[in-house]
Amino acid sequence: MNNLLSIDSVSKYYGEFTALNKVSINVKEGSIFGLLGPNGAGKTTLIRIINQITQPDEGQILFNKEPLNIKHVSDIGYLPEERGLYPKMTIGDQAVYLAQLKGLDRATAKSELKRWFDKFEIVDWWNKKVTELSKGMAQKVQFIVTVLHKPKLLIFDEPFSGFDPINANLIKDEILDLRKQGATIIFSTHRMESVEELCEEIALINKSNKILDGNLDDIKTKFKSNIYEVGVNAQKPDLLKNNLESKFETFKPSFKTIGENLKLNVKLNDRQSSEELLNILNNQSKVIHFKEVIPSANEIFIYSVENN
Repeated sequence: MNNLLSIDSVSKYYGEFTALNKVSINVKEGSIFGLLGPNGAGKTTLIRIINQITQPDEGQILFNKEPLNIKHVSDIGYLPEERGLYPKMTIGDQAVYLAQLKGLDRATAKSELKRWFDKFEIVDWWNKKVTELSKGMAQKVQFIVTVLHKPKLLIFDEPFSGFDPINANLIKDEILDLRKQGATIIFSTHRMESVEELCEEIALINKSNKILDGNLDDIKTKFKSNIYEVGVNAQKPDLLKNNLESKFETFKPSFKTIGENLKLNVKLNDRQSSEELLNILNNQSKVIHFKEVIPSANEIFIYSVENN
């Protein structure tokens, strides 16, 4: 799969402050890429550079194998965390205006907007002003304006902010559909459950440096600790517990099950296998719950930031 966006050793300085320090990231064409990091890490600076709002002081960015330049503006759609609709214009007028800025003619803009407004069931908002809308309602409008011109690259910065669960799910489904249609998506959020659902690749920036990147499943594999959750129903639970403790490292469970009379977490060393553990359990009990503990994106985020 080709890289739609290649960021090579990009740095940005503001006086003596380093906002980005030789950051390199590759975003594959047709992927959903998670750009993660705590507040102030440098994510917004990088997004502003991709959108050519500001320029890097060092490094290079390639867009579809060409140096990023002004002609690529129409190929990028950006939904910022801080919304930018004009409060005194009607929704319809400013949506048409913003679509024209992205290269659509007025007739095409109105036709596409009507289709999207109908899809989102907001046709009756056309003549309303932004001041009449809730934050979530305004967010719907700005989402539409962001994707309307069918850009190759979409950048969503906290796209679910202000949405209730139903509308957040609506936007999530639209993001997945846009990917199916061929869009490449950069997804920046602090909601790690959304990263788990949507992102195949991630990069984590902290204090202006990239500290982690790659395929999310591969990263989870790297962070695995060989711990298994065990919940069983045994005729002699104390005897089984003693047997397990003699062979493996065990500790207090951190999960919930129903119907077991023995539960604990078991950590395997490099010479032990899950099959060995499971055979012991099956021979001496009825297994109710057996699950490898896979670190979540949230746990990886916290660990990586705290240890860098």
